Amino acid sequence: MANESTYSLMGGAETIRNIVQAFYPKVLAHPDLSPLFPTDINPVMEKQYMFLTQFFGGPDLYTTEVGHPMMRARHLPFEINETRAQAWLQCMREALTEVDLSEELQAFVLERLSGPAYHFINTSE
Repeated sequence: MANESTYSLMGGAETIRNIVQAFYPKVLAHPDLSPLFPTDINPVMEKQYMFLTQFFGGPDLYTTEVGHPMMRARHLPFEINETRAQAWLQCMREALTEVDLSEELQAFVLERLSGPAYHFINTSE
């Protein structure tokens, strides 16, 4: 169990898909986040699914399909401030609760995602 990936502990592909499906309606409803996203959210959701799968130790879907993640560079065109980073993490927190991950696993996943969320900040309030 100690060598098991977070991806496996989370429940694999099905759980990652459920997290993404729970997450994006929250993002689109959030006044600070919705302006950053296109009307057709499906391609974004698919990329997020591939990224989270890879990020948490599952198959390298993102790299295989899109190339090296380079997530900071991919987010530079969007104005991301601390408020938006916190909002993104709050939407993710709600999605993780909705898919019924254990509290311990939720805390670990959010901690892992906090680094990138704050690393993407590229503008002040």
